[in-house]
Amino acid sequence: MTDETPESLIPYDEIVQEALRAVVGRVLTSVATQGGLPGGHHFYITFRTRHPGVDIPAHLSERFPEEMTIVIQHRFWDLNVDADGFSVGLSFGGVPSTLRVPFAAVTDFVDPAVEFSLKFHANEEDEAPGPEGNGDAPKPEPVEDGSNVVAVDFTKKK
Repeated sequence: MTDETPESLIPYDEIVQEALRAVVGRVLTSVATQGGLPGGHHFYITFRTRHPGVDIPAHLSERFPEEMTIVIQHRFWDLNVDADGFSVGLSFGGVPSTLRVPFAAVTDFVDPAVEFSLKFHANEEDEAPGPEGNGDAPKPEPVEDGSNVVAVDFTKKK
């Protein structure tokens, strides 16, 4: 027997990431259906701003060329969710804006009210090149702080 793990022909990491992103979709769908957040729940959603399908105002893409975190708590409107992503109205510096975010662009989803967090690996080959042209970004590290964080790392062992 060898200590090497054979390379999988089944894309487990992609399957798990897709399933976990479905959790985000289900939670946001529930909030949209109910017309608001229950109790003290609120969300921090971080996403890659250059991911295909992300639609945010130009002033926000200039300010956040790589990644942006939005807060869905007290003042949001028109939350719409479909199979591929969500759109939401938020105000930035008093300027109302509508954002469209595909689930594939989401890198973090946090509900601090219940210490729940999901971390995702961004699919960087789908990223549009930035001004520097490389699109490189640090990958999320697994979280081991005892909270309800789910982080899945399918890096190959050599």
